[in-house]
Amino acid sequence: MSYLPIEDYGIIGNMRTIALVGMNGSIDWHCSPNFDSPSVFGAILDDSKGGRFQIAPVADTIRHKQFYWPSTNILVTRFSHEDGIVEIEDFMPLGFNPDSVAYHQIHRRVRGVRGSVRVSVACRPSFNYGRQQHELRLFDGGASFDTNDSHFSLATDVPLQRDDHGGVTSEFILEEGQSKTFIFQNNGKSAPAATPASEREAKEPFERTVKFWQDWLARCTYRGRWRERVERSALVLKLLTFEPTGAIVAAPTTSLPEVIGGSRNWDYRFSWIRDAAFTVYAFVRLGFFQEAAGFISWLQHYAAKHPRTGVPLPTVFTIYGEHLPPEETLAHWGGYMGSAPVRIGNAASEQYQADIYGELMDSLYLSNKYVGPIAYDFWVHIRHRLDWICDNWQLPDEGIWEVRSGKQHFVYSKLMNWVALDRGIRLADKRSFPGDRHRWMRERDAIYEEVMTKGWNENRQAFTQYYGSEDLDASVLIMPLVFFMAPTDPRMISTLKAILEEPKNGGLVSDGLVYRYPPQPRVDGLPGEEGTFNMCTFWLVEALTRAGTTNPKWLDEARLLFERMLGYANHLGLYAEQTSAQGQALGNFPQAFTHLALISAAFNLDRTLGSK
Repeated sequence: MSYLPIEDYGIIGNMRTIALVGMNGSIDWHCSPNFDSPSVFGAILDDSKGGRFQIAPVADTIRHKQFYWPSTNILVTRFSHEDGIVEIEDFMPLGFNPDSVAYHQIHRRVRGVRGSVRVSVACRPSFNYGRQQHELRLFDGGASFDTNDSHFSLATDVPLQRDDHGGVTSEFILEEGQSKTFIFQNNGKSAPAATPASEREAKEPFERTVKFWQDWLARCTYRGRWRERVERSALVLKLLTFEPTGAIVAAPTTSLPEVIGGSRNWDYRFSWIRDAAFTVYAFVRLGFFQEAAGFISWLQHYAAKHPRTGVPLPTVFTIYGEHLPPEETLAHWGGYMGSAPVRIGNAASEQYQADIYGELMDSLYLSNKYVGPIAYDFWVHIRHRLDWICDNWQLPDEGIWEVRSGKQHFVYSKLMNWVALDRGIRLADKRSFPGDRHRWMRERDAIYEEVMTKGWNENRQAFTQYYGSEDLDASVLIMPLVFFMAPTDPRMISTLKAILEEPKNGGLVSDGLVYRYPPQPRVDGLPGEEGTFNMCTFWLVEALTRAGTTNPKWLDEARLLFERMLGYANHLGLYAEQTSAQGQALGNFPQAFTHLALISAAFNLDRTLGSK
């Protein structure tokens, strides 16, 4: 087989892990039991050795279509050819007790819609990123795949045969109105015998899962112009939430490249303080207060369980609030379309990224305002961190883009330190909490003055990437979004105009899509160009929206850019981290950052348009 484009995948999940399902009916990525567990199917990162689970018709010419069951994360893949039509319904069960075995299952139901179609099945797991051998056993009702410490099974009433890859295959004729079910299950450390998956037994998990997703989405309060897109983004963010702890992962994949054939391949299956805090904002905007509260609970009970007084907070945690394992390269895997190395773990966990305090404090302020009051004991931790920021905001850092070329005085990092102190002051005043307000205000104002002097470049007439830099950076677009600066301030307007220029003229926008910083030269210390950064495009939309309150042309431009950006989603409304110059998805997929930025841009653009 060959690699599918990244945008040719949909996802299913159960708020513990996910699976990527291609339009060709192949599950090419799945980790079990959790997001950051070793992979079971990994063909997206090595087509020959990664492992996959494919169900598809046997035919030379097939038309593919993929869509979600209405208001759910149940994925339907439709195959049409001259002999008929078949559909696969893929999902992970939800709506059961937390300890139910259903939370360790993937259900695949293939259904004959029209005609008589020959269907092929191939289930070839490759455990622990293809590093662990397994024993295959066939029995009546399915097969088992056993390693030294884990046991998986495939339950079905379809006869199976061994193949030469440690997997099983089958071919059968599916007549109109018939269906067959395949249940792939992680049995943990025990190895119970699988029973055939009957259609009657598979019906209840399907119905419960439909009800779960539709009931959850019914709580969404957004009723604006782009409701369908916003709801799909909300469903994605919910899938990226690890329900047992409340953590939110940045993306469910690792090492999908930012440059095809390049080395910009990172593991995103962890919870970044920055990403998760922004996600809280998106959930609050849509009325999902329980999810926002879940993240705050994760902060209190998991991320804060290790005392870190007097030292920086880690930038990223595991879904259980632990330190990340060391970054490791899987040299035996070739990477997506030859894009090596494949990495697990993330060395960014060792970086100092000063901006995270701003995102964190903003999320806590919003949580206190909309979700529930911050407890005093938690406030004590917050107060100590605000004092620490006062002592350390002057230090350089690696910044939001996690550069690997050394620390700088990044404007965005200084800006977000201002946000941290500002929100801390507001929170203290709102709750009458004790704290050194005078010091916090003094340092907050000092940051503001420094950003306005050292972050502003007279030559460019714009805020630049770091002190003394001539390069623009899309992260400064967030200034009006966090109320650091009025969207109509002359300096903000001038910065917007500079960013809106094409890269050849020193800007960051190419046909409405935004680079996070100039394609060349670059400060990140990594080879090769990358694509435009989807989140930054939505940030530009929102900055133009806010400036458009006094400039109708910019409001029109904001709507045009937003509608254009919607066209770069895949067929299911999903986004990877970046978009290539050819319009293809790049980077880990789907990315929480992009979907939460879409929600924020849609909310504010719709509200502004509605007031006109």
